[in-house]
Amino acid sequence: MENKDKYRKWMWMALGVFASLQLYFVRELLAAFALFLLVFGLIAGTIAGLYMLQKTWEAGLGAALASQNRWVLGMRRAVAFAEDWARRPIRRTGPEMPSNI
Repeated sequence: MENKDKYRKWMWMALGVFASLQLYFVRELLAAFALFLLVFGLIAGTIAGLYMLQKTWEAGLGAALASQNRWVLGMRRAVAFAEDWARRPIRRTGPEMPSNI
């Protein structure tokens, strides 16, 4: 009878250890899931924020370019002048011109 009680004691201890290990693994899996959820949520939030920022910039720039404000028209002329000036080739005249061209 005493031998049977000793085995029963060890059986309950083994079951308790097994159950606590299972709860520990479940807790670890839930913690890992929460971390992944947090990280992927931050990534998705950043992407959504950048998308909304780009769409807001696009709408604002479209409205600014469509306006006939004198500042906007002056900036358009300045940009067109800079583009035209940048397309011109650089010509050197005189003795400083390299001979291998």
